[in-house]
Amino acid sequence: MNDAIADLTGRIAALEAELEAELAKRRAGLRVGLEKGKVIFEEEVLRRHREMRTKLSRYILRAHPLVIITAPVIYSLIVPFVLLDLFVTIYQWTCFPAYGIARVRRADYLVFDRYHLAHLNLLEKINCAYCSYANGLVAYVREISGRTEQYWCPIKHARRVIGAHQYYAQFKDYGDADAFQAPAK
Repeated sequence: MNDAIADLTGRIAALEAELEAELAKRRAGLRVGLEKGKVIFEEEVLRRHREMRTKLSRYILRAHPLVIITAPVIYSLIVPFVLLDLFVTIYQWTCFPAYGIARVRRADYLVFDRYHLAHLNLLEKINCAYCSYANGLVAYVREISGRTEQYWCPIKHARRVIGAHQYYAQFKDYGDADAFQAPAK
């Protein structure tokens, strides 16, 4: 990797840290905190949230008919998601030790905390848990596949890759056979 790419990668990491700091300020402004991993709201905020919650019956009655009709299609994806989760977890637990690749902590990617939000009704909390699982799982799988690609084939593609994983910038340039064949340092 050349110096310009290393510099850009460093600046991106610094910007990500700055963004996270700003998001933390925003959370503080909303008067929510974490104590020993537990979400804590001020009592006044909780009271206001409970008042804002839409009753489940009203939520369902006000739902657009197409939302109700398509809900089973959305939720049917839970089967392939669970299978993907199972197979990818078995894959990394079996193969990563053989290759000397550090395992990915599943718990770092699957975050379920929206059920603490008092302004959500039961169905909204279920929907949030489903989305948390699906998106967390995709991030978990992406990290495992990124580490796998870094081990087996760390070569950039000839054309731009949208949403490349964090290891991609350090891959060898497409067509640079000398760099690919050079011994690892």
